[in-house]
Amino acid sequence: MPNRKQMRKLIIFLLIANSLWSFMACKKAVPTDEPDPIAVSTEGLLSVEQGFLYWNDQATLLFDPSKGNAELKGENGDLYLHMGLITAASAGAQDWKNVISSWTSNDASFKMTKRNDGKYAFTLNPSVLYKLSNGNDVKYLALLVRNGTGTKVGRNKDGSDLYIPIAKKEGLAIRFNKPVTQPTYLLKTEQESYAVQEEVSFEIMANQSGKISLSLDGVQIGVEENSKTLKASHKLTKVGLHNFLAKIEANGQQSTQNLEVFVTGSSNVAELPAGVNPNGVSIDRSNNTVTFALSAPQKQSVFLLGDFNQYQASEKYVLNKTPDGKTFWIRLTDLNLNQDYTYQFMVDGKLRIADPYSHLVLDPAHDAGIKSSYRSSLPNYPAQAQGIVSVLNLKASSYNWKISQFNKPNPYDLVIYETLVRDFVQSHDYTTLKDSISYFEKLGVNAIELMPIQESEGNSTWGYNPSFHLALDKYYGTQDELKAFVDACHQKGMAVILDVVLNHAFGQSPMVQLYFENGAPTASNPWFNPIAMHPFNVGYDMNHESNLSQTFVKDVLKYWLSEYKVDGFRFDLSKGFTQKNSGTSESAVGAWSAYDASRVQLWKMYNSYIKTIDPTAYVILEHFADDREEKELAEAEMFLWNNLNQAFNEATMGYNSDNKSDLSRLFAQNRGFSNPNLISYMESHDEERIMFKNLQYGNTSGSYSIKQLPTAIDRNSMAASFLLFAPGPKMIWQFGELGYEISIDQNGRTGEKPIKWEYFNDPIRTKLFKNYAKMIRLKKANSIFRNATLQASSLNAAVKYYLLESAGQKVLIIGNFDVVQQQLNISAAMAGTWHDNLNNQSKTLTTQSGIQLAPGEYFVLSNNKLNY
Repeated sequence: MPNRKQMRKLIIFLLIANSLWSFMACKKAVPTDEPDPIAVSTEGLLSVEQGFLYWNDQATLLFDPSKGNAELKGENGDLYLHMGLITAASAGAQDWKNVISSWTSNDASFKMTKRNDGKYAFTLNPSVLYKLSNGNDVKYLALLVRNGTGTKVGRNKDGSDLYIPIAKKEGLAIRFNKPVTQPTYLLKTEQESYAVQEEVSFEIMANQSGKISLSLDGVQIGVEENSKTLKASHKLTKVGLHNFLAKIEANGQQSTQNLEVFVTGSSNVAELPAGVNPNGVSIDRSNNTVTFALSAPQKQSVFLLGDFNQYQASEKYVLNKTPDGKTFWIRLTDLNLNQDYTYQFMVDGKLRIADPYSHLVLDPAHDAGIKSSYRSSLPNYPAQAQGIVSVLNLKASSYNWKISQFNKPNPYDLVIYETLVRDFVQSHDYTTLKDSISYFEKLGVNAIELMPIQESEGNSTWGYNPSFHLALDKYYGTQDELKAFVDACHQKGMAVILDVVLNHAFGQSPMVQLYFENGAPTASNPWFNPIAMHPFNVGYDMNHESNLSQTFVKDVLKYWLSEYKVDGFRFDLSKGFTQKNSGTSESAVGAWSAYDASRVQLWKMYNSYIKTIDPTAYVILEHFADDREEKELAEAEMFLWNNLNQAFNEATMGYNSDNKSDLSRLFAQNRGFSNPNLISYMESHDEERIMFKNLQYGNTSGSYSIKQLPTAIDRNSMAASFLLFAPGPKMIWQFGELGYEISIDQNGRTGEKPIKWEYFNDPIRTKLFKNYAKMIRLKKANSIFRNATLQASSLNAAVKYYLLESAGQKVLIIGNFDVVQQQLNISAAMAGTWHDNLNNQSKTLTTQSGIQLAPGEYFVLSNNKLNY
């Protein structure tokens, strides 16, 4: 048995041993300086297998076709990369630099390799691929993934391009490994929204050890010292768009990465206030309120973003939802009503759109292409915004109209001049077009038809690719400048007709974007069809039987009639206003053109609506449907485009066999119409130019050659006499009166064409102009050309004529469209002494001798001299 001294030693030993054991156990519980390593995540749409893409090192990109817009999901063919760079010189996300791949050819060096897991891989070293001196100014690799034909393209969920940040290997870089992100320009989570109280787990990776921190809206929520990784979690408590910032700091340097996370909440349910429009902006100056409204059925939440809240989604700017769930709205009381603002809507936390009812928009991708003088009058593009934004002009003064009520020309007297501002005046603007009114006046036309001037995609276009139907295309100038043009036309007795495109819209349209997946509108889109209902559709086909579509069309028409005092519309592709699916192949044109009772009712409805706003407004349809349908529309006082380009051009070229040059459809009477509600033309924006074909392909006989300019011009003048004097309204295409000879296909069909004002210095061409001017004046001054009876005609042979009669006045038009002399036999109805109105002399026709006509010879005869 141990003695007392030995017992004390044993107790001391046991106490020391126990303390040592406890110390060792506590040491194991203390975290190490370096957290557990994190495996690189490659779960997203586009990822880098190595974690980071360095400018000067090799890496492998991985693309998952089942994610993003999923347009390439299930694609069996090869996939190709289309790549460029976003550099310090880029104006924004759309401004790619150093694009080295081709969209139209399949370069094997940009082909991706399909892996067993269904993903596609591409290995690259950016510095080798781009061969730049250095990558100091390079920010992102910008790319798209396409199939072999370019008909399917892999993009982000929101339709945007794909972006991968590029770092320098010797510098600092940081990334979010979790949550899974989308490769958007401003990084977003793949999960489009989170609920309040939902917890999000974060894994952050850096390429060097240092201080790693994570902040939420400027407040730090996690930090690791001397580490390459950070793990954290955070419970989301506030509705809105939040910014998580990951930062690495080491050796006096830092690198950051932002991540947007959207937290959704329920919208307050409330009826739309009385007197507020269910779309667009309603301003109540007496109560200092501005109410914003957006139709968005089936959507869960909408935020209002603007420079009044630094484009930050917060609870204050959550829109109310009407009880039927169709309309979102918010009323602001703190805006300065003498200030301009810009704004957008954020829908369901993932989509930022401009207001579909915008009257003016800012487009960061295209506004640099408009005149600096116009840009200087616009608000600055907000730095916090993304994509197209709306402009709310609260300080605008009303235009002072000189003509408040315009007395329009009789519709049957109309001679319409169709013009594309871009290809008519060198300056491409409304102001210079206004200065050209004296030219229109000298020619004698009494209506100007402007090709589409609503906001469309790009700048220098024909305008048939609309995106914002209520916004003026600012490429041509300001709202007041267009109003000044309309006002000046009215002062000279000229109507202004707008060509409007309401059959479809293109991809920048907010109404398309609101319900859009896999490259097409979804079935739930209340405005657009997932697939077109008819052939020759472009853009996205509108569902014309949808109540929201009909409301939108009416709102568009009312706005342009009221705000700009235009005198009517030419409706592009009016035959497309149908939900009767005829298919999209060219072989389906016959079925599409057949009588469609539902389409007729739609047009009667729109026509009636227009007449409630302006009873004398012109309604003109580019229809080209069955005669029965067009007759019914004409009887409802609408007017139909009547394309006679082919027949007239065959006649002017001198090819008249087999009824090639039959002009009988000039006459509404020949189509069973009660009134001449046909707007006949031999050229429009859409056809090859008559003079081009005359000079290229014209017939010849001996010394008589239509390929020679003087002869080709005379043939044009003869054709114009047959066109202009047939009863009813007529249309000519710009510079046709000067014999414009540039092919429609020069510089591409819709590309810019040379503006040939020098033609006016050519006496051969000015002769044609003078003939046009004289004939137009005769047409307008004599009521016989409104709705005369066609007494006799022969319009399918080389020698053509027609005889009109009205209230005792008779007019006989005769022309030889052959290239040799011909004789016209005179009937009893044509016999007698006539006044030659073009040469101001008498001419007697007898049944015995007939009349000898030289090639290209023509007459405008009347039993009584026409008013002039």
